[in-house]
Amino acid sequence: MNIEQFRDHCLSKKGVTEAFPFDESTLVFKVMGKMFALSGLERTPPEVNLKCDPERAIELREEYDGQIFGGYHMSKKHWNTLRIESLPYKLVLELIDHSYDLVVSGLTKKLKEELATL
Repeated sequence: MNIEQFRDHCLSKKGVTEAFPFDESTLVFKVMGKMFALSGLERTPPEVNLKCDPERAIELREEYDGQIFGGYHMSKKHWNTLRIESLPYKLVLELIDHSYDLVVSGLTKKLKEELATL
């Protein structure tokens, strides 16, 4: 997966916005104002950070050693960094969806209802 495919999939999700809140090279994707994915656009090879269930995060890091590791500049317990070009395309899609779903599940009732109406 390349960075444009990553961006397109993130933006295809309901309620998602993109912005550069930290600097001009860190692209952040939020659902209902809550961050679920980000990428340092200057990083080569392309890397993205995605939220992940803590137990699954550890399993993924072990299985994909050197391609998935603790979140760069993030909580290593809840975030993974992925080298997206070296991972199976379907896996990256699944992990984007997993990150999105984790964030949506933690939204307030009001935000969940608002998301449902979009």
